[in-house]
Amino acid sequence: MLKVEGVPKDIGVPSEYESLIAMGTHALNAIPGAIYLCDREGWLVRFNSEAVNLWGRTPALGEHGDRFCGSYRLYTTGGTPLAVDECPMASTLKAGLWARNQEVLIERPDGSRFVALMNIRTLRDQHGEIQGAINCFQDVSLHHAIAEELRRKSSDLEDFFENSAVGLHIVSGEGIILRANKAELALLGYCADEYIGRHINEFHVDEPVIGDILNKLGSGDCLNSYPARLRARDGSIKHVAITSNGRFEDGKFFNTRCFTIDVTRVHAAETERQESERHMRNLLEALPAAVYTTDAEGRITFYNRAAVELSGRTPQLGDQWCVTWKLFNTDGSYLPHDQCPMAVALKENRSIRGVEAIAERPDGTRVPFAPYPTPLHDGNGNLIGAINMLVDITERKQAEDRQKNLIDELNHRVKNTLATVQSLAAQTARNALDAKDGYTRFEGRLLALSRAHDLLTKRHWGLTPLGVLAHEVLMPVLGAEPGRIRITGDAIEVDTRVALSLTMTLNELAINALKYGAMFTETGTLSVDWSVQPQPNGALLTLDWREQGGPPVSTPAREGLGSRLMKRCIERDLGGSFELDFAPEGVHCRFSFMVAENKA
Repeated sequence: MLKVEGVPKDIGVPSEYESLIAMGTHALNAIPGAIYLCDREGWLVRFNSEAVNLWGRTPALGEHGDRFCGSYRLYTTGGTPLAVDECPMASTLKAGLWARNQEVLIERPDGSRFVALMNIRTLRDQHGEIQGAINCFQDVSLHHAIAEELRRKSSDLEDFFENSAVGLHIVSGEGIILRANKAELALLGYCADEYIGRHINEFHVDEPVIGDILNKLGSGDCLNSYPARLRARDGSIKHVAITSNGRFEDGKFFNTRCFTIDVTRVHAAETERQESERHMRNLLEALPAAVYTTDAEGRITFYNRAAVELSGRTPQLGDQWCVTWKLFNTDGSYLPHDQCPMAVALKENRSIRGVEAIAERPDGTRVPFAPYPTPLHDGNGNLIGAINMLVDITERKQAEDRQKNLIDELNHRVKNTLATVQSLAAQTARNALDAKDGYTRFEGRLLALSRAHDLLTKRHWGLTPLGVLAHEVLMPVLGAEPGRIRITGDAIEVDTRVALSLTMTLNELAINALKYGAMFTETGTLSVDWSVQPQPNGALLTLDWREQGGPPVSTPAREGLGSRLMKRCIERDLGGSFELDFAPEGVHCRFSFMVAENKA
């Protein structure tokens, strides 16, 4: 059971301490405030639920419980740790004096803190001896916060007025200067006693101006950057802008609150800004890239000539988001203007990089471009608009396409070349008389293939004139003999597929002519003629190879490798027809196939 000290055994009028002890916890809980009692040694003997709520814990009672206070931790209001035996309750019991309106900082077990206002009274018996003490305390953190806020605001207002970078002064309804801050005095060069207490019109150069100012303010009007001229202490004239309104009490004009700004530098800065803006516009106008600017809502405020050329139209100032007529994503899907990179940059207040889009002009032509939208901010960091540069990447895209096509073509040609070499090797080996003969034949065919590749490389694997191709293939084999060799035909260019097949075919015919045919003798002749006939789906190329004056010709007993190779090149690779006639007067070969009608 709880042992309560100081209660006399003899029956009589109970003391305050005894009465409070006798009330019990339920009665104390009815009190709308935090209360706790200590005996004369400081041991807690009673407390109510409100005290528990504020402490954030339930202290233990009696000699082995909490002493002087039920708080988890105590601090001074300045934040210095406060020992329990130095708290207000301990001091009251030791000194026997009441403690009124003392404040301490109480920390709860969860780490939260509050300022407690304590009123502590000693409890004495009939003989004046201290039996204990009662502490009534409350959370005054809110009051502290309000008081601190009021103090801070008052200090801020005073600091704002006195130390503002803008000149401030207060003028009475009669025109007497009541207050002026440092900036106001520094602007005009006066000391406080030379300025404050004097009539405002003493410092205005233009008397009608100050008269108009006071009349407007006295009528309840507000002034916004009202231009005026003030006389400084050194006799110079300051051009200022005055912003002011009046204060009224009981309907009577009491005083004015005035801001005084020296606009000389403002005018200079404005002039400089306008010059800078003009210079920037000239610079943007001279850029070869399309450039335009918008306000914070995306409305166009400027565009240069290059923007007109890229978009194929003259935008209207006030158009939103983009200067182009229509926009598309790189995959061809439609791109609404309010989702374009410029719109995203403004809506998300960030620069956009690494994206591409396609602009469609009113005439239907399309231009791929890379946008570089960049938000613009004022000196305070507020978004005021954006600038966008649209770089035409048509040539880059074309170069990328050419590069891709070249790589694809190269891959295709390498595969075909390897297949051709493999086929040549296999067929030569099967038909060779011996290893040396096989090597010689294989080497000759590889050299022909190599010459074709050299020619195509010089032409960047594009179209090649057939006349150039025929000379490049035949001259290394037969030599340049204009009197014996004639090469003529219609002007036409052939692609790489046709060029490679023709190279192999003409090389085989040339080698046979040199070894067995017209070019074997010194009197033999060779003519290579071709013609091109337009067809509904292209053109039909027909080539005639005629030899005359060589050794007698007879049809071979069996078809050789060269014949099979030529047939494969013309019939299978080019889808054409191939005829080889071993006439007694000389070999005649004719082949034809469809080509694209590319005039040289």
